[in-house]
Amino acid sequence: MAENTLRAGWDVEPLNRTFEHSSPEAVLAWALESFGEDVALASSFGAEDVVLIDMLAGLAPNPRVFAIDTGRLHEETYQLMDRIRERYHISLEVHVPEREAVESLVREGGFHSFRESLDARHACCKIRKVDVLQRILADLSAWITGLRREQNVTRQGIRKVAVDGLNGDIVKIAPLADWSNEQVWEYIRRHQVPYNELHDRGFPSIGCAPCTRAIAPGADPRSGRWWWETPEQKECGLHQRSASFQKDL
Repeated sequence: MAENTLRAGWDVEPLNRTFEHSSPEAVLAWALESFGEDVALASSFGAEDVVLIDMLAGLAPNPRVFAIDTGRLHEETYQLMDRIRERYHISLEVHVPEREAVESLVREGGFHSFRESLDARHACCKIRKVDVLQRILADLSAWITGLRREQNVTRQGIRKVAVDGLNGDIVKIAPLADWSNEQVWEYIRRHQVPYNELHDRGFPSIGCAPCTRAIAPGADPRSGRWWWETPEQKECGLHQRSASFQKDL
């Protein structure tokens, strides 16, 4: 792992002032120059993630992109992953949960225990996503996400560059933080970027198949995720709030 230049306690405000009105490509170029092989994009292959993949592919040959295969993704997501490989000629780094932990979860609670309570859902997300992410990030100096402030009430304070105190004080980068949904889709159309077919079927946000459903036109974009929970609970743990990442600019 490269030496981290933004350890906890460092002032990231100058970077955020610089990048607040900069293009996502400028933020990504800085990330690649600063961290090289020790920065990677975390992709669930939503609209924001394929935009970032397209941008990264224009900045570097075979940029690092990793995905977490929870074992419960939509078939359309797997199909998109193959289309991304073919289009950009990149080696996707696919990681899976620990087999013993998943087997224990299903054996003790069944296949849909996550709907029984918030704690049960968090337990499922922890095993299938969070623990895997922590294992991946342990070998990185920085990671890139497709988070946008507009997505949900839990994400309104996101900054473009932060020290991720929840993951060993590595750097967390959100180049699209200030983009609107319209900007994301305008980019996809203009550059003919491959995207998940579920978006055309009323799925603005796509996660595991049992936890994601289509929404009515005009509904909150995150309302199809964990629809049995309230809006302020709609995170899986991959992007928990931290003072450094969520502080308003």
